[in-house]
Amino acid sequence: MTMRRDPSTHTTKHIFITGGVVSSLGKGITAASIALLLKRRGYRVALQKLDPYLNVDPGTMSPYQHGEVYVTEDGAETDLDLGHYERFAGVECSRASNFTSGRIYSAVLARERRGDYLGKTVQVIPHITDEIKAAVRLFDRPDVDIAITEIGGTVGDIESLPFLEAIRQYRNELAPGEALFIHLTLVPYIRAAGELKTKPSQQSVGILREIGIIPDALVCRCERRLETEHFEKLALFCNVRRELVFEEPDVAHTIYEVPLELADQDLDKYILELLDLHVADLKMDDWRDLVRRIIQPGRGAVRIAVVGKYITLRDAYKSIYEALMHGAAANDVRLDLLPLDSEAFETADGEAGAALAGCAGVLVPGGFGTRGVEGKITAIRHAREQGIPFLGICLGMQCAAVEFARHVCGFPLAASTEVAPQTPDPVVALMDEQRNVTGLGGTMRLGTWPCRLAAGSHAAEAYGTTDIQERHRHRYEINPAYVDVFRRHGLQAAGTSPDGRLVEMLELPAHPWFVACQFHPEFKSRPLAAHPLFRDFIQAAVNRRDARAAGQP
Repeated sequence: MTMRRDPSTHTTKHIFITGGVVSSLGKGITAASIALLLKRRGYRVALQKLDPYLNVDPGTMSPYQHGEVYVTEDGAETDLDLGHYERFAGVECSRASNFTSGRIYSAVLARERRGDYLGKTVQVIPHITDEIKAAVRLFDRPDVDIAITEIGGTVGDIESLPFLEAIRQYRNELAPGEALFIHLTLVPYIRAAGELKTKPSQQSVGILREIGIIPDALVCRCERRLETEHFEKLALFCNVRRELVFEEPDVAHTIYEVPLELADQDLDKYILELLDLHVADLKMDDWRDLVRRIIQPGRGAVRIAVVGKYITLRDAYKSIYEALMHGAAANDVRLDLLPLDSEAFETADGEAGAALAGCAGVLVPGGFGTRGVEGKITAIRHAREQGIPFLGICLGMQCAAVEFARHVCGFPLAASTEVAPQTPDPVVALMDEQRNVTGLGGTMRLGTWPCRLAAGSHAAEAYGTTDIQERHRHRYEINPAYVDVFRRHGLQAAGTSPDGRLVEMLELPAHPWFVACQFHPEFKSRPLAAHPLFRDFIQAAVNRRDARAAGQP
């Protein structure tokens, strides 16, 4: 029998967030918004995502399947919702912040193979659920006041059942007032009938109740605002107090409006009361000013082209787009985003010039494989030759090196060995430590690594220092054998590893703003603290916009 814990020795409160009716309701944004509000009330918050799929992590999954892979400081390849957690709440996530069914089952099976279960039959209950509870318990720490755990998937999915059972058990083991359940659900608007329908939410909560989970609060996603009858019906049929039914309508301009919407309904205040915690004042003036700058900027709009290979799926570049928005807000301009498929630049001469006409900046993001690489190179050449501010990230930097080698240094067959293994000029090549790696999962250069910037470079000017740390996720590097050739032709190694062995940044000092980096700066950009590279890239784009408006070349 599991004994209840002594409240006097347990300091961490728990919030479990589930989702119902359909997927993609925005549990991650809701969890992140709640975390932001609780932090602004003075509490130390940690966030965690439990994903039901069997992959050990999303690192080997296609962006079309799962969106971007978010990388934490400690090198974990994780769900993109952790990006929302870090951006909204300003918390630092880690390997402990994302567990999948694959990771849970792998740990249990490894233990079984070692004989740790002493011959017992290994079962979903209690062994898998115990492993899930152990993952949640990682945040039972003196430095965490409130832990928020989001359960991925939708209530009713068979693969979610062990996680729901685990959190049911977890709450049952705690003293009253130490945990609560929040259910995010959908109240659809049936256009033909002209009505909002609460029945799907009632059924979703009914499934939870069959499992043994009764939500303490409902957050209702909706296209149109709920009326009194909807709140009352949801409260009655879902067994939730009327004041604990909240609405989360579609926001008009930016996801950063969501915390304000929830704050206006006092969701965080009710959460603290349910957890028997003090309700301090909530100060959100700076966040409201951020939203104002996004919606009604004082300096007009600036058009930025993102030339990538996964453009059809917005979530594939989620952190890129958010970081661009942060940079725009920091410069008090509206981001006019133009996503362009890099493959389109491979179809006809002059395609780059036509597509990029009117753009004040060009960003080429990361990616893997050969598809669309030549299109990225074409777009980069146009930005370089036309003096358009350029930011290249990961594969974007590698493509910039290839383009420069071909069209400036006189190596027409230059390429990355990822794309052309037999190239006579491998200006981008596999890292030495990657040559004998056969597995794909978790084997790249991952997590935070130090970088030393060249004094006087655009990069050093942006950061305000020459020593930085940034997050990586890649296998290939700039070939150091070509660095001197690049330098003689005007392309500077603006950042290297502290030992000088690895090139981390390239830039053209003679260009208005041409900067590329091997790391992923988008992972460290925040709404109220835009990443320096994105901030200065947007500023350079604004300068070009203004110069062209004044008739300057």
